[in-house]
Amino acid sequence: MLTPDHINPVQWAQAMGYARQSCARVFRDGGKPSDAIEAFGLPRADDATTLDWSRAVDRIAQSLCASMTVRRAA
Repeated sequence: MLTPDHINPVQWAQAMGYARQSCARVFRDGGKPSDAIEAFGLPRADDATTLDWSRAVDRIAQSLCASMTVRRAA
Protein backbone atom coordinates (compact mmCIF):
# COMPACT_ATOMS: atom_id res chain seq x y z
CA MET A 1 0.00 0.00 0.00
CA LEU A 2 1.40 3.36 -1.02
CA THR A 3 0.78 6.15 1.46
CA PRO A 4 0.92 9.77 0.25
CA ASP A 5 3.71 11.75 1.95
CA HIS A 6 1.46 14.51 3.26
CA ILE A 7 -0.99 12.18 5.06
CA ASN A 8 -0.50 10.40 8.38
CA PRO A 9 -0.01 6.68 7.58
CA VAL A 10 -2.47 5.58 10.27
CA GLN A 11 -5.09 8.00 8.99
CA TRP A 12 -4.49 6.78 5.43
CA ALA A 13 -4.86 3.11 6.43
CA GLN A 14 -8.14 3.83 8.20
CA ALA A 15 -9.47 5.87 5.27
CA MET A 16 -8.50 3.12 2.81
CA GLY A 17 -10.29 0.52 4.93
CA TYR A 18 -13.44 2.59 5.10
CA ALA A 19 -13.30 3.38 1.37
CA ARG A 20 -12.84 -0.30 0.48
CA GLN A 21 -15.74 -1.30 2.69
CA SER A 22 -18.00 1.35 1.17
CA CYS A 23 -17.02 0.44 -2.39
CA ALA A 24 -17.65 -3.24 -1.64
CA ARG A 25 -21.20 -2.40 -0.59
CA VAL A 26 -21.82 -0.45 -3.80
CA PHE A 27 -20.32 -3.31 -5.83
CA ARG A 28 -22.52 -5.92 -4.12
CA ASP A 29 -25.58 -3.81 -4.93
CA GLY A 30 -24.63 -3.84 -8.62
CA GLY A 31 -23.19 -0.34 -8.73
CA LYS A 32 -20.29 1.04 -10.71
CA PRO A 33 -17.17 2.86 -9.45
CA SER A 34 -18.70 6.18 -10.49
CA ASP A 35 -21.71 5.40 -8.26
CA ALA A 36 -19.39 4.98 -5.28
CA ILE A 37 -17.69 8.29 -6.08
CA GLU A 38 -21.05 10.06 -6.21
CA ALA A 39 -22.16 8.47 -2.93
CA PHE A 40 -19.40 10.44 -1.18
CA GLY A 41 -20.42 13.68 -2.86
CA LEU A 42 -17.37 13.78 -5.11
CA PRO A 43 -17.70 15.09 -8.65
CA ARG A 44 -18.10 12.42 -11.30
CA ALA A 45 -14.81 11.78 -13.05
CA ASP A 46 -14.40 12.95 -16.64
CA ASP A 47 -12.73 9.64 -17.42
CA ALA A 48 -15.67 7.50 -16.26
CA THR A 49 -14.76 4.85 -18.82
CA THR A 50 -11.30 4.35 -17.29
CA LEU A 51 -12.43 4.68 -13.68
CA ASP A 52 -12.00 1.34 -11.94
CA TRP A 53 -12.56 0.25 -8.37
CA SER A 54 -8.97 0.84 -7.24
CA ARG A 55 -9.06 4.45 -8.46
CA ALA A 56 -12.45 4.96 -6.84
CA VAL A 57 -11.11 3.67 -3.51
CA ASP A 58 -8.08 5.97 -3.75
CA ARG A 59 -10.20 9.04 -4.55
CA ILE A 60 -12.59 8.31 -1.70
CA ALA A 61 -9.73 7.75 0.77
CA GLN A 62 -8.08 11.00 -0.31
CA SER A 63 -11.32 12.90 0.20
CA LEU A 64 -11.76 11.35 3.65
CA CYS A 65 -8.24 12.37 4.67
CA ALA A 66 -8.73 15.87 3.33
CA SER A 67 -11.91 16.38 5.28
CA MET A 68 -10.53 15.17 8.62
CA THR A 69 -9.17 17.73 11.01
CA VAL A 70 -6.19 17.16 13.25
CA ARG A 71 -6.74 17.79 16.93
CA ARG A 72 -3.83 19.05 18.97
CA ALA A 73 -3.31 19.37 22.68
CA ALA A 74 -3.66 22.83 24.17
